Amino acid sequence: MNYLEALSRRYSVKKFNHEIIPQDTLHNILESGKLSASSLGLQPYKILVVESEEMKQKLIPAFYNPSQISTCSHLIVIISKKTIEDNYIHGYFNHISEVRETPLEKLDLFKKSINQHITQKTQEEIFNWAEKQSYIVLANMMYAAAIESIDSCPMEGFRQDLIEEILSINPDTEKVTVTLALGYRSEEDAFQHMKKVRKPNEKLFKFI
Repeated sequence: MNYLEALSRRYSVKKFNHEIIPQDTLHNILESGKLSASSLGLQPYKILVVESEEMKQKLIPAFYNPSQISTCSHLIVIISKKTIEDNYIHGYFNHISEVRETPLEKLDLFKKSINQHITQKTQEEIFNWAEKQSYIVLANMMYAAAIESIDSCPMEGFRQDLIEEILSINPDTEKVTVTLALGYRSEEDAFQHMKKVRKPNEKLFKFI
């Protein structure tokens, strides 16, 4: 199956069949999120992978449409940072130095430019920027899942306060941006038989 076939087959599943995704396939999908493009390379987010039935059951009341949570294999929760602290940037550059075997002093100009960029932004601007990075991760994981013949459903319809309480998220420093249910579509999900509706090319694309 090529990528256009995979994307054509993909739809936002309303009900999964409870089947569990193999670990190696799940790993590939998670790696696609890890490898996502990220502004300045800072990856201002973290990804929670909810796999236990106990935790999925706890999360059901937090969602306005709980059928996906109660039937999916895994629930991905993408959490965006509200602030970029000095120690976060410091840890980032220590990691660069280690991975690329580069002395920290050679990264100093890059580090100063990032510090300057971050300090010029308000907390609201930082969070908006972090959320945009999180949606790149979401898109890559949805695409990877489609290629792996894994079904998915991105979801923003949840009670922010409740999901953060259940997942022990500190609302002062981070926020749940979006979630992604993964699994295999149920035969009972009628939406899989509906034709995909998208704008025609002449309304979507403009060549200049």
